[in-house]
Amino acid sequence: MNQKSSLRRDLLHEPVAVIDIGSNSARLVVYRLDPHGHLRILANTRAALRLVLDVDETRNLSEKAVAKMMEALRDFRAMALGAGAARIVAVATAALRDAANGRQVIQRVRRELGLRLEVIDGELEAHYGFIGAVRDLPVEHGFVFDLGGGSVQVSRFRGRRLLRAWSLPLGSLRLSHAFLRDDPPGRGEVRRLKRHVCDLLEEAGIPAVKRNEALIGTGGTVRNLAKIDGRMHGYPITRVHGYVLSRRRVREIAELLARLPFKKRGSLPGLSNERGDSIVGGALAVESLMEVVDAPAIRVSGQGVREGVIYSLLSGDLPPVQAVREASIASLTAQFASWDADSAERRASAATALLKALRPSATPQVREALAHAARLLDIGRSVDFFSRHEHVADIVVAADLKGFSHREVALLAAIVRCARDEDASVKAYSPLLDKEDRSEVEQAAVLLALADDIEERCPRGAPMALECRLRKGEAVVSVPALAGWRPRDVGPRFEGVFDRVLVVRAGAGG
Repeated sequence: MNQKSSLRRDLLHEPVAVIDIGSNSARLVVYRLDPHGHLRILANTRAALRLVLDVDETRNLSEKAVAKMMEALRDFRAMALGAGAARIVAVATAALRDAANGRQVIQRVRRELGLRLEVIDGELEAHYGFIGAVRDLPVEHGFVFDLGGGSVQVSRFRGRRLLRAWSLPLGSLRLSHAFLRDDPPGRGEVRRLKRHVCDLLEEAGIPAVKRNEALIGTGGTVRNLAKIDGRMHGYPITRVHGYVLSRRRVREIAELLARLPFKKRGSLPGLSNERGDSIVGGALAVESLMEVVDAPAIRVSGQGVREGVIYSLLSGDLPPVQAVREASIASLTAQFASWDADSAERRASAATALLKALRPSATPQVREALAHAARLLDIGRSVDFFSRHEHVADIVVAADLKGFSHREVALLAAIVRCARDEDASVKAYSPLLDKEDRSEVEQAAVLLALADDIEERCPRGAPMALECRLRKGEAVVSVPALAGWRPRDVGPRFEGVFDRVLVVRAGAGG
């Protein structure tokens, strides 16, 4: 059995822990792989180390910094063992990579804690960051930048395969400490920092983002910028993975942060208390990078090196986006005892057939959202039967659905919520949906309600060979297994949305 098969076996039966020691902080995450290939987090903790600032003139990490790191690692090891981890994988990046006494620190960790700590070079760090950041996002081509405390890794990919990587000493904490001395920083300091970042990026030869490419951002600075922006606009989805941040908003937030003194900066909603002194340098670096590569927006990834370590050990290639989506839906439904695979597939089949007959020009996004909504509807029964639609919508928004954009998540949730009640409010999703989406949501919601009504009335195991024929002013739906039902509730809604009378017949269509 090879190493990848062995790790997959371990993850399926016992948790595996990953420790990532960065320049600003260290983090432990304990994972278990579910049968659908979805990584589940069992434990998660973080320690602010700020190693990049504790280096003397000979480039040695101070004894105080090493002692603080050892204390954090002892806690991480205890937490990993407490979560049942069968294996601990530990990696370190720029701070230990650049430290003159890095080898001695690694030996001490091995001797005192029994942990094998691997210091990875910039290229491997970029590779792990690419794997972790891109795997669960719906993107095919583009760039990834992973902005840490001491360095930034930039990767270019095509067809979800890594092409090239760069590693530059442009971390948020390093830049803030080197350039921003005043509180708040002066205009000259801000200008010099941005010029420095632009110069290094241009010297590295990092090309501009093309029209069919995305810019993916990961790391604590990027995630905090997304949280700040989301809190400012009442954004409906709390997770930052998949959040889209425009260049204009990055510039505005960077300018706001640079105007605020440290004490006021820390009270800004969405900003972590530990990043108050490094966020300005990080935000200015992100703004400068976007200018150099001419990117209109960043798609934020909530994943990075830690996930990349696990996924790269499991498999060398990234799976197709569609496979990620399907595995994520399967992983979500498996958590609910109320979910029934046969009912879900029959409902999805009926809803898809109805949409194809009544709205053949529906967008692929709407078609897929309706099919997933039909499959997920039963999970709401685990909370409450009568309010299952609302519960499903809330679960979809809160769940860690992989491979979907935030817009696709909002579309799915809106369809489910409106299926029960045509007057249901989807205002919460307005930052992600256009006014033109309302009619498509209403149509898909009515078809979901109709498919659900039909599925509930067909005997279990009976085939649902649904047919829908359009006649003058009518939509005739024929279901062989259906007997003696008239759509009194959904009928008026159907007519209002499709401008046709709904006729449901048992038996084959004619």
